[in-house]
Amino acid sequence: MKLVSYNIQYGKGKDGKIDIDRIIGEIDGADIVALQEIDRHWPRTDFADQVQQLTAAKSEFYWVFGAGVDLHPFRSNLEDKGARSQFGNLILSRYPISSTRHHLLPKYGSVNSVSIQRSVIEATIRFPGKAIRVYSLHLTHLSAQTRLPQIDKLLAIHRDAVMQGHPVSGDLRGMDWEDGVDDQRVPAEAIIMGDFNCPPDTEEYLKMVGPVSDYGGHITNPAGFVDAWTHCGHAKHAGITADVRGVPARLDYCFVSSSIRNKLSSCHVDELARGSDHQPLWTEIDLS
Repeated sequence: MKLVSYNIQYGKGKDGKIDIDRIIGEIDGADIVALQEIDRHWPRTDFADQVQQLTAAKSEFYWVFGAGVDLHPFRSNLEDKGARSQFGNLILSRYPISSTRHHLLPKYGSVNSVSIQRSVIEATIRFPGKAIRVYSLHLTHLSAQTRLPQIDKLLAIHRDAVMQGHPVSGDLRGMDWEDGVDDQRVPAEAIIMGDFNCPPDTEEYLKMVGPVSDYGGHITNPAGFVDAWTHCGHAKHAGITADVRGVPARLDYCFVSSSIRNKLSSCHVDELARGSDHQPLWTEIDLS
């Protein structure tokens, strides 16, 4: 099973051209797609609905979108009074999505640096014989101090998911909800993909994979996560996906619950992709 995480920068490629069809070609072959920086109804993308464009091109896929930024369309002639200018994350899945949740991450307001509301979209995906929660997220670019509360929130979302239960849970017999709820199980295992906006030598990264042991490696918690990239044998600082002020960096990750780490088989960066200022991160996992 192939997973890809890709910050598409609303389809603006290395040549400065906005081409969503190029992005569609670069995610071809994936079974699960986690995308970030999707536009809906913004002037810079000619008020296009990129969610509609992507899902139409992948019409055989299930999908869910979550907007971090959600505003009234400014300078728009859109006739739909319910249309919104949105910017967020998308999950596309070849397998059914049984339930979803959208989470806003802590935000630090700013009067100088641009501060954008970030979010994470969650999808419980029913793979053959197994359900797993899959997340697509985008953390703030501002600083470690503003990212760390977002990491804490993300880990709390994961930790509390089973305890909080299905969006509709309990004994539904005789209730109007009964016919619409099939399976209330919430899987304990998760796969988290996205643009974390931090390299792997940071406190944010250590919060995800555990502290470094005096004897080498990370102290991985049984209920925690492993970095798919390093678990598949790559050097921690290899796998460049973007840059920070001109300095190449690994900013995009796939973290999997430690209990399914040995189901990982490969991880690679598509260095030839040109559709964004980031490179897609591909991960292969066998969940059969």
